[in-house]
Amino acid sequence: MLKIGEFSDTFLPIVDGVGRVVNAYAETLSAMGHQVTVVAPMYDTGSRAGFPYELVDFNGISMPGMKQYKLGEAMLDAHYRKRIRMVELDIVHAHSPFTAGSEALRLAVVRKLPLVGTVHSKYYDDFLKNTKSESIAKMMTKVVVNYYNRCDEVWSVGTNMADVLKEYGYEGEVHILPNGATLRTPRPSDAEEVTRRFNLGDDPMILFVGQMDWKKNILTVLEACAEMKKQGIRFKLLMAGQGLDLAAIRQKLHDLNLADCSQTLGHISDTSLLDGLYQRATVFAFPSLYDTGPMVVREAAVMGTPSVLVRGSTAAEVIRDGENGYLCENDPKDLARVMTGVLADREARDRAGQMARETIPVPWTKVMEMAVERYERLVALGKEGKLKDKRRRIV
Repeated sequence: MLKIGEFSDTFLPIVDGVGRVVNAYAETLSAMGHQVTVVAPMYDTGSRAGFPYELVDFNGISMPGMKQYKLGEAMLDAHYRKRIRMVELDIVHAHSPFTAGSEALRLAVVRKLPLVGTVHSKYYDDFLKNTKSESIAKMMTKVVVNYYNRCDEVWSVGTNMADVLKEYGYEGEVHILPNGATLRTPRPSDAEEVTRRFNLGDDPMILFVGQMDWKKNILTVLEACAEMKKQGIRFKLLMAGQGLDLAAIRQKLHDLNLADCSQTLGHISDTSLLDGLYQRATVFAFPSLYDTGPMVVREAAVMGTPSVLVRGSTAAEVIRDGENGYLCENDPKDLARVMTGVLADREARDRAGQMARETIPVPWTKVMEMAVERYERLVALGKEGKLKDKRRRIV
């Protein structure tokens, strides 16, 4: 049995892909018999009794303009310090190079533990969006690269994201561990409930699930749907999720004359309802240029629904065009063209949906078996004194 620390700057109940991945790691590893501790900023004061793992959180403050995210210094929280001293660890795994990642690094140095760092995001894009300065974004990206240089092993959810990290300047080896999925059998009653609840009738349905944030390339979905409506194509657009751009997205739906054929549903935590949305959808539209190994594409595939993604994007790595999903150019008219074709050819999309279900989702247990193998190797190297010296200063 390993004693594993999973460190993340986002966690439940935040609807963020990284937080959901960390929860899946912790649940699956615990079910496999390992002792797991999640370390994250405090997001919820509710009961922790429902988790099959330990959660040690620390005080944080909301980020300006992004209230759903928190940052904090773990060692300034006296209660956290007392709790983490009682937690035994064999290895620490940072899913972020920031607040929680810094604490993972500190523990790795102090306790002489192996440190794994997973690259989940396009950090330069985030920095550029928030600072509006290329020079500042480059400087902050250099800090991120220096963080991963201090890890004993670096993982990525896909080869495309590994290439992005190397473009940032990282020169070490990157190991690929894809995101997994929870496999389950689609229940027709879930889709029927979605049809009834959202008054869909027999209309084809286009679905988007994710943060309501323009960085997800949501405008391309909206403009593609506006183009389809102009062509007289009948459909309903449903969008599930929350985020800082939700009000602006709703206004854009109105401006594009889509208000009568679209609904924004907010955050959906009910698994049956979310399964029903995926299952009822004719196509899952996810043209994000930002995401890497998106779980939503895998969840759609579990329900047998094909996705359309942008050709060459880091999100589209698992898609084989016309076989287990569809690819388009990063252009609203081309996305409209592809979705129009999907809506028109039921036989082809059913084949693509079935192939998506067979080829895209990887069970979390299989992914965690690979993770444990790498964890055990690093723990053994640590006992032999063959780990990196992580004390060097970030420059």
